[in-house]
Amino acid sequence: MRSYTLIAPAKINLYLEIIGDRPDGYHELVMIMQSIDLADKIEIKSISSETIQVHCNHPQVPTDKSNLVYRAAELMAKKFPEAFAKYGGVDITLQKYIPVAAGLAGGSTNAAAVLVGIDLLWNLGLTQSELEELGATLGSDIPFCIAGGTVIATGRGEQLAPLPSLDHIYIVLAKYRSLEVSTAWAYKTYRQEYGSGYLKDTNDLAARAAAVHSSAMVKAILDKDTAAISQQLHNDLERVVLPAYPQVLQLRELFAAQTDVIGTMMSGSGPSVFAICASQAQAEQVKLQIREAIPDEDLELFVTRTIAQGIRVA
Repeated sequence: MRSYTLIAPAKINLYLEIIGDRPDGYHELVMIMQSIDLADKIEIKSISSETIQVHCNHPQVPTDKSNLVYRAAELMAKKFPEAFAKYGGVDITLQKYIPVAAGLAGGSTNAAAVLVGIDLLWNLGLTQSELEELGATLGSDIPFCIAGGTVIATGRGEQLAPLPSLDHIYIVLAKYRSLEVSTAWAYKTYRQEYGSGYLKDTNDLAARAAAVHSSAMVKAILDKDTAAISQQLHNDLERVVLPAYPQVLQLRELFAAQTDVIGTMMSGSGPSVFAICASQAQAEQVKLQIREAIPDEDLELFVTRTIAQGIRVA
């Protein structure tokens, strides 16, 4: 029985700017996304029956068709029916380490790992761009999760352009287990409150270029200047999430008050908040300080770092 074990890293947003509405109903975005070494492990193996089976060690993760992992396997079976018939179904086991519903692309990176794993398992020989194209039909973050590293993403987040990889920037990550923020709610609320300022003509390339403010962050990344990167962190969704979720605001303010933190921000639509530190030792110290300030067992804290790759075989 053939099997592969894949490592599926989480991501954070270093930059998230909402430009306006798209004709397809999504938002036009400019994001800079970054892989981190906090990762799930996915084992995928062939089974004799033409079925898809999903198992997970986390009680909050569904194992039916509502899981992106299941839908990724189902997509591959539909796209490549001859391979599905030849090699049989798949048994997928998820070991979750990435917090659930955290704005860290946990579900997307798991689905990305399944696409890569089935490509290997069925000897399909797909290119990375072909896998990314398949992933984009399932979710906007999946193409990035396949590619990984440091990327500027446009469109609804599926159009990727790589940036020089950022390695070994140390990060403290915080997330309340019981707290979830709906991504759909965050974008809908942002549209209601700030939609009057949206760029109206999304076909006007000059107007779109003038509306984007990510150049300072891109320059900081090109220079590999951690201090400048920390100063240029930006997330439009903080404008609606922080007022509505005082626990997220408290975490952000607490991180900002730490001497060893050089930058802090909410990732994606939250509720995860991260802080950038100059060294691993300082990150570990900040983690201890946050734990002392908030001894609540519901709060998960991690020390992690930026990495240069997405899905990889273990």
